[in-house]
Amino acid sequence: MHRYEIALDYRPDPNRLAGTARITATAGPAPLTEFQLNLNDFRIGRVRVDGRQPRWTHRGGRLRLHPVKAPRAGAAFTVEVQWSGNPKPVRSPWGGLGWEELTDGALVASQPIGAPSWFPCNDRPADKASYLVSVTTPSAYSVVMGGRLLTRVARASTTTWVYEQSAPTSSYLVGLAIGRFRTVLLGDPTLGVPQSAHLPAHLFPKFTRDFARQPRMMDLFEELFGPYPFDEYTVVIADEELDVPVEAQGLSLFGTNHVDGAGGSERLIAHELAHQWFGNSVSIADWRHIWLNEGLAKYAEWLWSERSGGRTTGQLAKVAHRMLASHPQDLLLADPGRPHLFDDRLYERGGLTVHALHRALGGVAFFRMLRGWAARHRGGAVSTAAFAAHAAQYAPRPLDDLFAAWVHGTELPPLPTG
Repeated sequence: MHRYEIALDYRPDPNRLAGTARITATAGPAPLTEFQLNLNDFRIGRVRVDGRQPRWTHRGGRLRLHPVKAPRAGAAFTVEVQWSGNPKPVRSPWGGLGWEELTDGALVASQPIGAPSWFPCNDRPADKASYLVSVTTPSAYSVVMGGRLLTRVARASTTTWVYEQSAPTSSYLVGLAIGRFRTVLLGDPTLGVPQSAHLPAHLFPKFTRDFARQPRMMDLFEELFGPYPFDEYTVVIADEELDVPVEAQGLSLFGTNHVDGAGGSERLIAHELAHQWFGNSVSIADWRHIWLNEGLAKYAEWLWSERSGGRTTGQLAKVAHRMLASHPQDLLLADPGRPHLFDDRLYERGGLTVHALHRALGGVAFFRMLRGWAARHRGGAVSTAAFAAHAAQYAPRPLDDLFAAWVHGTELPPLPTG
């Protein structure tokens, strides 16, 4: 896909969503006689391919289209879809994903397959596009998305919010929150990356303590990983508890349970921020490689802890190694399988793999490697093999044994030292 232009009208009380999408894309190496989009259980209205009505079916979350005239190989084409209904999460082995109706508002947390819960898309992490999204809601509500707010226009009882995310974005990373929020700025936007937060007013005193150090995290990660890859960074605190925080592109979503006024979720704040480099800007080719997202974000937690006066990376690595040693050693980092995509062991073993790489390369070369990785693949999609080949360019000796043991084996290697 090249670009999604989406217009939504959402009414919270009946949880009613109506949308139109105009999607521009390019055909592959053969004429495109048939293709499909992922879309949950909605009523479908108008459908067009290059302005003409195709034959189409919509079953099992797949909108299959047969164009009247197949786009020729390598040609640009346009798809238009209208849909409406009551949005609900996509059912998955990891629970409901995507659009979630809240007590007062809604939010979208789509990782890994929840994007079709609210718009038609090619829901593959490597198929990245730019987005222009307008959302009309009752004026009592605010709409927050990752990207730049272009306009906000009030008309009678409704307001239309228009956001643009110009950087290449995976469909699951298009985040959205609709609620009654107070907006605050974090840090000085004239001195660095603009950072804002949107939260229920009653959480403001605790929030200011819990997120006070986020601007320092941003400074550290820019030093270690290279320039922040997007125009701005936004945090949303939903007025409900969430199992875990969830990153989107330029946006992270937290729940009330992540705001305690005592910094209890600071490592998670660092983790979600680090995903803007590793997972969002540099995305994975497919979900087999998820350890690249989660291992690097986990190690960013440890780096923040060490640099901010907490436990060192070595101490945290020891804790992770002890935990893994007490659990079954049957997880293959290189391809964990669907049941284990979000297994705690993947996060910890991923962090330990990055720690082992840090020890093998040495500090100077390691951070040069990370900055080079983030810069070279900005806006792209990567694989484990690509990461291993990249890291090898900075190593004083071959890394084959390291990757064989940590990434392509299941037994737990010894704790990295040195």
